[in-house]
Amino acid sequence: MTSPRFPESSAAPLRWRPCDLALLDMTACQRAPVIGQDHVLRASADVDVWDAWPMATAEGRPFPWRGGELWFALAAPVHDDPEVRHGVARIHHFHRIGGRFEHLGATFPIDFTPGSREWSGCAVTDGQDVTLYFTATGARGEVAPSFLQRIFAATAQLQDSVEAFSDWSEPVEVIRPDGVVYMDEHEATGRIGEIKAFRDPGFCRTSTGVDCLLFTASSVEGRDSHNGVIGCAVRDGEGMFRIQAPLVEAVGTNNELERPHLIEHAGRCYLFWSTQALAFAPGIAAPTGLYGAVADDLFGPWRLLNGHGLVLANPETEPFQCYSWWVLPDLSVGGFVDYWGIKDALAREKPAGRGHFGGTFAPFLQLRLDGDVATLADGHA
Repeated sequence: MTSPRFPESSAAPLRWRPCDLALLDMTACQRAPVIGQDHVLRASADVDVWDAWPMATAEGRPFPWRGGELWFALAAPVHDDPEVRHGVARIHHFHRIGGRFEHLGATFPIDFTPGSREWSGCAVTDGQDVTLYFTATGARGEVAPSFLQRIFAATAQLQDSVEAFSDWSEPVEVIRPDGVVYMDEHEATGRIGEIKAFRDPGFCRTSTGVDCLLFTASSVEGRDSHNGVIGCAVRDGEGMFRIQAPLVEAVGTNNELERPHLIEHAGRCYLFWSTQALAFAPGIAAPTGLYGAVADDLFGPWRLLNGHGLVLANPETEPFQCYSWWVLPDLSVGGFVDYWGIKDALAREKPAGRGHFGGTFAPFLQLRLDGDVATLADGHA
């Protein structure tokens, strides 16, 4: 097997190891505040909502729209078992205004995208057009859902009306795994924490003018175990994204480094991702939470925030309260309400049924960043 020829700008990835997480003091880590009934505000009675992101400028700032902001999220019809949602997910859009989210509807027409369902992505606008990068999962028309994951982009003209968009352009596959560094086979059991990955595109334009597309992927190393990586592609002079070496490699540590995204703050690059406790390799006692790294430049070298990577975790008594966090340039943090109101620090599995499921946008949190240190402000933003 030959090694891929990455551009000279690619640096060696940050290697996230069990010894790094051994530095984590579970009794003193940053914990999000407990949410209560007053915080669980459904965006719609008809659909469950999770993984969310804003329509943003190239630098990641939410773009003003109709007196508020336009947000996207995965959504699915309400089922007795909320976990069914992953197999029927579609991207929907929402108007965030006055601190609330108003559901506007499905973003793409039925059978428009090439997958059997749509998974997470990002949205970039120049104020005229909006490009939606997203994951097409499975294959259109398949009988049994598969876990093939491909990254596409589609563009529409932005409208100043509740319709929001003109007709979308035909989706175009923008990057593909090489099968040499990034696994190009994604079949697995389908159980959370065990799915191999090539998904979750996250766009950012750095202050030096580099357009990058981050993504969740799996390394060809340790393909049968915990082999998560955060991949990177950079746009070349012809407008094409070219795969780079991974930014973070967690072989032997974690299987899914989900929804990676980048912001710049105080002259540094900050990289964030979400992962769940059950995605860590056996023997690693780390919580479901938001994790991150910092560097002086996109191409590193990257250093784990707080020495171990954890930025914030769910409350000790609510281990499944929220997930899929997204950090904005103003350091506010969005997420979704997963299973809440459990009040059990010893819970190791999510409860069955809808009794504790939120399925809606979570209250925003606020971070503080000071070099390699990330802390959580008190209370909800």
